[in-house]
Amino acid sequence: MTAIEIENVRKLPRNEKLQMMETLWEDLSHSDAELESPDWHRQRLEETEQRMNSGGETAMDWATAKKKLRARFE
Repeated sequence: MTAIEIENVRKLPRNEKLQMMETLWEDLSHSDAELESPDWHRQRLEETEQRMNSGGETAMDWATAKKKLRARFE
């Protein structure tokens, strides 16, 4: 993308940006290419699993998680 195209994306309303992200994610998730997860990601997952097993982390349902994230970033 050119700088002008990127600037145009920045000017889009939030709902259009979200739709664009959903479209991109849908396209990427159906890609034939195998994407290897980076090593740092595996490490973070292992750390989270350790916290869960030791009681230092608690799980929550997706609806609650979305509510908390939206409140945090809005």
